[in-house]
Amino acid sequence: RTHKHTLMHRAVLLALVGLLVPSSSFQHHRYEDMVRALFTVQNECPYITRIYSIGRSVEGRHLYVLEISDNPGIHEALEPEFKYVGNMHGNEVLGRELLIKLSQFLCEEYRARNPRIVRLIHDTRIHILPSMNPDGYEVAARQGPEFNGYLVGRGNAREIDLNRNFPDLNAYMYYYEKTNGPNHHLPLPDNWEHQVEPETLAVIKWMQNYNFVLSANLHGGAVVANYPFDKSKDPRIRGRTTYAATPDDKLFKELARTYSYAHSWMHHGWNCGDFFTEGITNGASWYSLSKGMQDFNYLHTNCFEITLELSCDKFPPASALRKEWLANREALVSYLEQVHHGIKGMVYDENNNPISNAEISVVGINHDVTSGVDGDYFRLLLSGTHTVTASAYGYLPFTSTITVGPAEAIQLDFYLKTAPKPNPKVKPHNNKRNLSSPKLPSKLGPR
Repeated sequence: RTHKHTLMHRAVLLALVGLLVPSSSFQHHRYEDMVRALFTVQNECPYITRIYSIGRSVEGRHLYVLEISDNPGIHEALEPEFKYVGNMHGNEVLGRELLIKLSQFLCEEYRARNPRIVRLIHDTRIHILPSMNPDGYEVAARQGPEFNGYLVGRGNAREIDLNRNFPDLNAYMYYYEKTNGPNHHLPLPDNWEHQVEPETLAVIKWMQNYNFVLSANLHGGAVVANYPFDKSKDPRIRGRTTYAATPDDKLFKELARTYSYAHSWMHHGWNCGDFFTEGITNGASWYSLSKGMQDFNYLHTNCFEITLELSCDKFPPASALRKEWLANREALVSYLEQVHHGIKGMVYDENNNPISNAEISVVGINHDVTSGVDGDYFRLLLSGTHTVTASAYGYLPFTSTITVGPAEAIQLDFYLKTAPKPNPKVKPHNNKRNLSSPKLPSKLGPR
């Protein structure tokens, strides 16, 4: 046979092998395997991916994030940032495997020119952290799926539960509610950096460095989409659970439903011996939890996060992974697409300079978001007509009314005029200064 025939024969054989063996077989990934898998994706899709570390675990393992975007490493104005976080509890491993698989899937479908995936990657900056707790995972993996205890490997190397380790901003929020204090970007307590674990610290710094709009964290042990608040206002009522609604309660329910109904069986409600109507639940109404990550996202950043409980079995056998991937694949993509709803836009001054940290408030929803460093903002909203105000220190606020549809986010830009300075030449009443009044400093800063 000619050399050409041999090459063709080999090509046909390779194609057949490719059909028989999926490009990435389903297996559990220990730390080194996971790192290798992420770098393989980066190798296969170098122009749309970047790998970066947000810090290290107690035992020194990197917390690697895979970024997928048409311009990795760059925030493009008006392009929303999205994140998925897996394996926060080391022994809840399905999320870790699903996020590795999702990374491979997005790369493969982009290369195959799947229009839906191409569009998603061009219009979104996606960040995937498959394992927030690599140390706990190794402890759980050493036990293996068959013998995994309910708590073995749940915490980090110091056996701290990372989902009870964020600063408790709910307490501040309930206090501010009484005093008309801030309703967003609540300040962190003094010395907070010394009160959290290295993994938690890394994730908080990550949230502060990127203007995330939407997020989900993937857990196991139940099958339900859980939305904030996780902490109830009055947990003292014994044996009774109380619903703790955020100002964005309707929106959070819709986000949770998006995942639940796109999942093969979550929306049926009956799973793992529990029943949740539509496969969704308010966190506090299920059981109250303090210092959790999803409440922290909502109270400290612009990000809306829900918690996805994805499997009855915390450490399912490798043989179950393919079925779980097929059950979650559409849900993972559909939920990601939700980052493109509501309104977005730029906030400028009169000279077209972007204004960062401007507050965007919506009438009837007591929770504001802020514009990012480039002056762009993103506000997830349900369909309907909304009255929106942009305000920034030193500028006059501006209000617009806009109708949001079910499709792409509507762009609404704001141009703010500088607030007039008080006129120093105006004479005091009766031309006499009240000598007992204290002299105010000439420049008054923000309160």
